Amino acid sequence: MKPGKKNSYKSLKNININGKDYKYYSLAEAEKNGLSGISKLPKSLKVLLENLLRYEDDLSVSRDQIEAVKKWLKEKKSNTEIAYRPARVLLQDYTGIPAVADLAAMREAVKEKNKDPNTINPLSTVDLVIDHSVQVDQSAKPDSFEKNVDIEFKRNGERYSFLKWGQQAFNNFRIVPPGTGICHQVNLEYLSKVVWSEKYKEDEYLFPDTLVGTDSHTTMVNGLSVLGWGGWWNRS
Repeated sequence: MKPGKKNSYKSLKNININGKDYKYYSLAEAEKNGLSGISKLPKSLKVLLENLLRYEDDLSVSRDQIEAVKKWLKEKKSNTEIAYRPARVLLQDYTGIPAVADLAAMREAVKEKNKDPNTINPLSTVDLVIDHSVQVDQSAKPDSFEKNVDIEFKRNGERYSFLKWGQQAFNNFRIVPPGTGICHQVNLEYLSKVVWSEKYKEDEYLFPDTLVGTDSHTTMVNGLSVLGWGGWWNRS
């Protein structure tokens, strides 16, 4: 992450946890320094407000966007568009493979212009869970699971080789292999952190875990106090 440089509400604070120093953006400090009343916001909007405070740069995130969240308290609605940036993106194979193909095509286009293709990377951490392509060929046997996974690798070898290349080629991109679990299960049990930490230059920042996912069950993660949006796709 690259935090914004403005910090208009002087909300950037330091905290020491178990002898280690971290930085975080404090809503309590922001409330003291101009955002009066924000302690009464719903928790979901507090998470979005912290996101805006963290990335305020007068380019993608302006002071007007931050003030719009404060003004929400008056009418309980707003027409202002904000530049929210999730901590991570959750993909399943149906949507993740086209995304990797797009990134590869972008790298090729940059290379043709004699620029460094390695500059093309996901801006947020991306986890791609391979679950929707798994089929059941063996059942009611002690080794059914192992056989199904083995068949799956043989059936989709080209696809998985491409994804393995993507994991090695791109920064912030991780693959969860077949046989691990379905998308929202993996998200709930392994990927979610509730409090995210990330280093930028010499400082490590703490902030709420948020995500956008292409699986409709992504919102189950809200039960862990992780703000997540999930999408749906046409199965037909």
